[in-house]
Amino acid sequence: MDITLPGKGGRSTRYRLVGQPAQPVIGARFSRIAYAAAHVVADPLDMTDPRSRPAVDWERTMAFRHHLWRLGFSIAEAMDTSQRGMGFDWANARELIRRSIAEARTVPGADLASGAGTDHLAPGAARDPDDVIAAYEEQFGFIEGLGGKAIMMASRALAAVAKGPEDYVNVYDRILRQASGKVILHWLGDMFDPALRGYWGSSDFEAALDTVVAIIERHAGKVEGIKISLLDADKEIALRNRLPEGVVMFTGDDFNYPELIAGDGERHSHALLGIFDAIAPVANAALAKLANGDRAGYDALMAPTVPLSRKIFEVPTEYYKAGIVFTAWLNGHQQHFSMVGGMQSARGIRHYADVFRLADQAGLLANPELAIARMKSLCAVSGL
Repeated sequence: MDITLPGKGGRSTRYRLVGQPAQPVIGARFSRIAYAAAHVVADPLDMTDPRSRPAVDWERTMAFRHHLWRLGFSIAEAMDTSQRGMGFDWANARELIRRSIAEARTVPGADLASGAGTDHLAPGAARDPDDVIAAYEEQFGFIEGLGGKAIMMASRALAAVAKGPEDYVNVYDRILRQASGKVILHWLGDMFDPALRGYWGSSDFEAALDTVVAIIERHAGKVEGIKISLLDADKEIALRNRLPEGVVMFTGDDFNYPELIAGDGERHSHALLGIFDAIAPVANAALAKLANGDRAGYDALMAPTVPLSRKIFEVPTEYYKAGIVFTAWLNGHQQHFSMVGGMQSARGIRHYADVFRLADQAGLLANPELAIARMKSLCAVSGL
């Protein structure tokens, strides 16, 4: 099977598919905690104004969560992969969290954690850290009131009002003391969200590291783990090596995840990854091999997913969501390639052509005939 795809310099090229669709292991048990940060499926027929009034296809959105649970993944709900802070507001996130928690209760063994942030504050509305604390309290209260587990997302509002590390310490101390259950923290780098530059009160990594480690050490009994998304394996390992006993590292490094998850023989990272949304069938099979002690088999499956992930998460990194939804569309998990806020337009046709090729090479086109038909339709709309 082959297809004409756009190439460099405005030229088109023929591409012959080479991948074999992945064969996931249903019922596999993993030796790592594996959270997939899941996307939402928009409803284009109900989006009269996509940029100001998001509309969600709840049936397809919940069906995709069942797809991830069936493959053995935990779900990180209402995170940046669902476009929190990029078109998907707290009102919709509340409904997403409510539905997902209820849905998880219908699936034996299903695990779900939900993002608690401060994104319902209007830009500039926070005057001081107390306003940030109140905003976190509202979202934590909603999630924990439903019996859910909270992921404490990084806050744009806190980054805007904090005068130094002590303000971060104050906010995190207050929220962690009040949390009813264990919390996952999230260190999101400014490559994902420029508004988070200087998070933890410093642009110097070592200083920021000292601040976050001190917070975790004071609240080790309340912190399940921390997800770090800096796209730098050395920085993740530096934090991982300083975590107190019982607190786990969740890699959020969509560039270096295979080796971080596998570990160095002494320490390893668990995972909370947006790329798992797109590579779930292969990651399932790879994690099953790792759990069975087959490191070579794990590496062989994971290695081809890395070029795909690096393409999806290329600069400007915050638009990675478009590649995630694109792969879901290619694989039949939704009937259209439309996104909340019209974000599918954030990447160009050559980017999508590269993602198509790399998804094929990683064994991630479950139905090649369907994927070709859909890619041809996108190329036609783009003038090819």
